[in-house]
Amino acid sequence: MTERQFDEEKFTGEIRKFLKKVGITSQIEIENAVRAALAAGHLDTSQPLQAVMVLEVPALGLKHTIEHPLAMG
Repeated sequence: MTERQFDEEKFTGEIRKFLKKVGITSQIEIENAVRAALAAGHLDTSQPLQAVMVLEVPALGLKHTIEHPLAMG
């Protein structure tokens, strides 16, 4: 069995596609959740929302957490 060659340029492109998908879908999900919370009267817009993103790649043993406050106004 021969090992496949690693195409770094192709792999970088795949990472970029993944991150674009994560970014777009995450934004849509956050916006929809905020609209629903506002409509239900369950959101204090004077306080930032604490967003947390966890990136995991189990095959690499990678788990990376990013936290960021989202200002509402």
